[in-house]
Parts: sequence; structure tokens; C-alpha cells
Amino acid sequence: MIIKQAEFVSSNTEVSKLPLADKPEYAFIGRSNVGKSSLINAITGRKTLAKTSQKPGKTQLINHFIINTNWYLVDLPGYGFAQTSKKNRIEWEKFIRAYLRKRENLQCVFVLIDSRHEPQKIDLEFCCWLGEEQIPFQLLFTKADKHSMVKSDQHIAKFRKALKVWFEEIPPIILTSSETKLGCEKVLQHIDEINQNFISPIV
Repeated sequence: MIIKQAEFVSSNTEVSKLPLADKPEYAFIGRSNVGKSSLINAITGRKTLAKTSQKPGKTQLINHFIINTNWYLVDLPGYGFAQTSKKNRIEWEKFIRAYLRKRENLQCVFVLIDSRHEPQKIDLEFCCWLGEEQIPFQLLFTKADKHSMVKSDQHIAKFRKALKVWFEEIPPIILTSSETKLGCEKVLQHIDEINQNFISPIV
């Protein structure tokens, strides 16, 4: 897939105010500081589409972008550590989960995992919640350029093993890097395949 157009549409915290659910939609989420915004920019080929920051928790809203006029990319707030109040974190979690449960045109959630680390409890628990809610998701392991491929493979293998405690079938896994664009084409290929079979829930 070639990205010819990528534009910001809206930022919201209320599902009822989101763009019309007439196009396939793909959400990106992960722990704060996992490199989500950088990867979104690498995938779309736009350096400043999603706002990046050295400070965890920069994204605090449901951000919609229209890609090639026919599908939505959604940048969701990170879960886990963020320099904000506990009350704000609870509110974020409420509207994130409401969005994931209720958004009828959501086709896949891309869960970003930092490939430099051993499996984290918060990531595993979030994946299990998606499984319980029967929300389709894929795993994108980020920052592959920050260490050796051997380490990445070891951490992915451990994560896969941990997930097998809850899942009979492990969701697809793609190793990525926003610096080298490793895996970006695979993500777009997966989105393109789903788009071809999308049927709008809006009658």
C-alpha cells in the first residue's frame, strides 16, 4: 500500500463524537513511551502526523487520522506510566475501553510492545482483556534498531510463551523500527487485506 494522503481529523474522549463509522479503522496503543507516535509517523511516511515527545503520556485523546480518504488510523493514549494524576489515568482508561468495546468499524488493534524488555504484566493483561472482549489485535514489537535481533527474538519468544497461558492461538506478531521502517510495509499490507473485505456497518 502506498500512502498518498494522511490528514488529522479530530481528537475526542467521547465515542458519540467520533467520526462517522463508515470506514475501516485501526487503532494503535501501547505503554507510554513505547514509540507509538514515531511508528505511526514511519508507517504513514509523515514525520509530524502524530505528535512525538520525550515525555511519556503525550497522547491524551482519541486522535483520528484519515488515510488515503478510505480508512482511519487512530492514535490512542498510552496505558501505564504517565506524568498525570491518578484521576486522569482512570478517566483515560474508561474512555479508551469504551472506544475499543463500542467502535463498530474498528477492524484491528495494534498493540505496541517494547522489544527491548522482558514481558511486562501490564502488556499481558491488556492483551488478555482484548481477548476476553473478542477484539481483534496484532502485536507490534517496537525499537528493534535499539538492540540486537537476537535479544528481540528472545523477548518475543518469552512474550509468546506467556500469552499461551491464556490464548490457544497467538495473534500475529511483527517486529518494527520507526528508524529503519522495519515491519512498516507488513503492517500496511495487513491493513490493505482487511480493507478489501470491509463492509460498512453504516446503512
